[in-house]
Amino acid sequence: MGRRIVPREEYCMGCRLCEINCIVQRAPGRDIFRAFLGRQRPSSRVKAQERGPLSFALQCRHCDDAACVTAYLSGALRKDEVSGVVTHDPERCVGCWTCILVCPFGVVMREEGGKKAVSKCDFCSHLEVPACVRGCPNEALVVVDVDG
Repeated sequence: MGRRIVPREEYCMGCRLCEINCIVQRAPGRDIFRAFLGRQRPSSRVKAQERGPLSFALQCRHCDDAACVTAYLSGALRKDEVSGVVTHDPERCVGCWTCILVCPFGVVMREEGGKKAVSKCDFCSHLEVPACVRGCPNEALVVVDVDG
């Protein structure tokens, strides 16, 4: 059993609050002012996509058969068997970008700021509900339990 964040595009209004909440969650002190006024703003690990009237949030799907984990030779990406969350260890990352190339959703990205590491959703493992889900005013992002 694992948990997943599922986008519901029929409720998404493209406000990008999911991105803002993700950035704030990674900012020093988790402070919105520091997040946007600081020299190095953290990158959002969720990206709002828009095309015409359709919009939805896109982030790591923590796939059951995660190609990024299989392809990553250094072992920097691992799938937690209990939670189903794919985690990243920046200390083991060698910057080969293989995980970026194999992600079928295009949601594994290069960390901004010149670091040799990737940036991907970690499901806000320190929170009961991920910041992007908690901050969505229309419930366009929901957490669901899945059998894995």
